[in-house]
Amino acid sequence: MIQSIPLNKLVPSPRNVRKSSDALADLQLRADIAARGLLQNLVVRKGKRGKFEVEAGGRRLAALLALAEEGTLPDTHEVTCLVIEGEESEVREASLAENFQRLAMNPADEAQAFASIIEAGATPEDVARRFGLTVRFVEARLRLASLAPCVFEALAEGTITLDMAKAYGAISDVERQAQVYAELQDAWYQITPDTIRRMVLDATVRGSDPRTVLVGRDAYLAAGGRIERELFDDDASESWIDVALLEDLAHKAMEEAAEKTALEYGLAWVRPTLGTYVSHDLVEGMSRLPCEPAPMTEQEVKELGELEADYDLVAAVLEDEDSDEDEVAKAEQELMVIDRAMRALNDRPPVLPDELKAEAGAFLVLSRNGEPTLVPQFYTETEVIPDEGVVEAIEESGAAKPKGSSLSQRLLDELAMQRRDILAIHLANDPALALDFMVFTLADADGHDWRAKKASTLVGSVASGPVTGFEAKDAPASAALAEFAGSLDESWRAGTSDVERFARFRALSDEARSAWLGHVVSRTLIASLACEGERSVLLHEALGSLLEIETAHWWRPTAANYFDRVAKARTLEALDAAGGPELVSRYAASKKAELASAAERIFSGNFIGDAEVKERAQAWVPTIMRFTDTDVPTDLEEDASIEDEAGETVSGDVTDEIAEQAA
Repeated sequence: MIQSIPLNKLVPSPRNVRKSSDALADLQLRADIAARGLLQNLVVRKGKRGKFEVEAGGRRLAALLALAEEGTLPDTHEVTCLVIEGEESEVREASLAENFQRLAMNPADEAQAFASIIEAGATPEDVARRFGLTVRFVEARLRLASLAPCVFEALAEGTITLDMAKAYGAISDVERQAQVYAELQDAWYQITPDTIRRMVLDATVRGSDPRTVLVGRDAYLAAGGRIERELFDDDASESWIDVALLEDLAHKAMEEAAEKTALEYGLAWVRPTLGTYVSHDLVEGMSRLPCEPAPMTEQEVKELGELEADYDLVAAVLEDEDSDEDEVAKAEQELMVIDRAMRALNDRPPVLPDELKAEAGAFLVLSRNGEPTLVPQFYTETEVIPDEGVVEAIEESGAAKPKGSSLSQRLLDELAMQRRDILAIHLANDPALALDFMVFTLADADGHDWRAKKASTLVGSVASGPVTGFEAKDAPASAALAEFAGSLDESWRAGTSDVERFARFRALSDEARSAWLGHVVSRTLIASLACEGERSVLLHEALGSLLEIETAHWWRPTAANYFDRVAKARTLEALDAAGGPELVSRYAASKKAELASAAERIFSGNFIGDAEVKERAQAWVPTIMRFTDTDVPTDLEEDASIEDEAGETVSGDVTDEIAEQAA
């Protein structure tokens, strides 16, 4: 029976099968109800004292209560409910069916829905506000709606992933999108977003492309490939038309090269990519293995010293005005040989210890000259367990190039430093260019060839975190970061040199470059907590205060990520903070596993209780997860360490994982 029931007569049912929730999704639901009202009725059962227990729709009830508490809705707001009767098992089954049969909306459906709302006169900002989303998320979904029909249908049917659909959207030419989609239908190799992005950006491929150099003209023609050649074209400038066939042949060639490389280096695996760098999606979930350049032997150190002395002696011939042309020419040739030998000694790739090779792997990229090249960074798919520690928590807290080799090494070095200062003073007075250069350098480091010269000492690599391989699965902040990274415009990476990539980067819109700025800076943050010791970073507290971060909106304590892994006394302290002695006494006798499960439910707000208790529970997070005011001293001496029930200090593993989620 459908019945309208005042909000103040509705209470959560202890039989509701949903025990966990998502803080970000809950905020979105609240915003949606505030904008459009309740679109789906609650399922309730008559309780005691005229109350109705909500068997299905606990999240909707929590959102309604929150809106009533903030004054958006009156306490007597009429809520449409389906009143059911029956045995407790039947009621619980109804709750399970209502939750279990729900299906997350496909990104294609979201895109069409948002586009329809925009066409009706709303703005992306309106849509974002009504649904509790970010404007960037809405705009990304709207871009999906403009994909080629065949690509959009594939996304709607689940044939391609969201990342693949975004790759097709790297260009606005829907005909090219459809052409690439058709070409890839018969591909035998694994199709990645990078493959799609390369193909949509290349209608044809130049004969000088790394892929063409790798495959070879004869092999491509023998496989049925077509080449177009204008009157003045040569082998390097001719156009290879069948991009899908070229990709197919190139993948096969790289796979063969990867197998040989794995045997040569004694690695467990080597995975090939046609990219010139190792993209993030290839290494996601893997752990980097430690490796450093092999130290020079005494003989190599001696050789390097001799080469440096020889260089200065030969350079002296060039500086002597009395040297004849033959002597100068001979000296220049000798300097080239010496310089090459010095580079061979100094450019030393990192070496992996033999004991790690059994589980180690690496990636084979395609260099810009078309050669399969092993990237000297090694990974493992096995989680690396670091040394455990203890964290003490604090409560409440272009023209012809000059012939540089014609001068002595010392003079070259001095001139280079003076020229650097000239460039530096000009760059210092052009902050816009300096900002572009900084962001580009940090972003381009992802695919930087370790053998190539660096333009500056800027470094902004991804912080790995104290727990190698750990991922905060299903955490709202982690999901939002992944969504943000996937929305970045990477079209500039198609440049064949850092000069061209920088030019392409500067050609991006202000918004696109600003997004890259946020990305490259945010990913450098190390893991920290509001605590004393090695996890303490006061500057993070200052940033958190400036950003007015409410951790409770982005992270909720659960049995898996907190309560199962701390002492029972600590969980009871949390219950005391939320509901006082009465709530503590209710669960004090519970076993630790039962207590952890109950605490998860309480701190998600999914329990029967006073509105004030719920509010405190949903706002509570461990002190070490808060972003404290740096101006306020945090000298709490009590409860300085996390202890287990036997009084022994618990491993810092859980605090390391919490620190990574906080960062």
